[in-house]
Amino acid sequence: MKILIVEDESKTADYLQRGLTEQGYVVELARNGPDGQHYALQYDYDLIILDVMLPGADGFSVLRAIRAVKQTPVIMLTARDRVDDRVKGLREGADDYLVKPFSFIELLARLQAITRRGRGQDPMQITVGDLQIDLLSRRAWRDSRRLDLTAKEFALLAALARRQGEIISKTVIAEQVWDVNFESNANVVEVAIKRLRAKIDNPFKHKLLHTIRGMGYVLEPRDEVDEVV
Repeated sequence: MKILIVEDESKTADYLQRGLTEQGYVVELARNGPDGQHYALQYDYDLIILDVMLPGADGFSVLRAIRAVKQTPVIMLTARDRVDDRVKGLREGADDYLVKPFSFIELLARLQAITRRGRGQDPMQITVGDLQIDLLSRRAWRDSRRLDLTAKEFALLAALARRQGEIISKTVIAEQVWDVNFESNANVVEVAIKRLRAKIDNPFKHKLLHTIRGMGYVLEPRDEVDEVV
């Protein structure tokens, strides 16, 4: 998931960016209203965290600009504990509202609830052979054994599992998982795939993560005779 944070308070912005990145999200940060509006309109995000009090343009005007062309989910943040501000934000099209100071755990729960609604019938659990992945709890098991994955390893596994059976190029993986330009990070995908394979495949007889030379990678169960490195 790709999230945009529009927040001018450095401590809050950096705290949110660090916390969400640790949870495996791809996070971009804008520190004023005009930049936030530009990013929100020019690029696609799964969710936007939008502060009300921003330099250049307040959160309400940014929200109105977004809602004129997009329905990206928006959680608004404010230091004001006033009912009329919360009502205004919701009437302008915000999906949820949090008053500072807030709990990161609560923000994460609200974020997950909103994205679940947005996904509709998209599964929260994915099975690939004997591999089970719980996208909500961000845990994975193989042959009933819990896999010890880092946040980025889980994000990589989830990206592959959502498109199981499809060959995904290194460029697409780099953009989805790290939000980076592949040309400047030619080695990041290969290293991550190697580490992920060591955890989800090496201890087991049947392999699920396959390299398709010159094309990319695919996550799928195969008959033993068809398995390739």
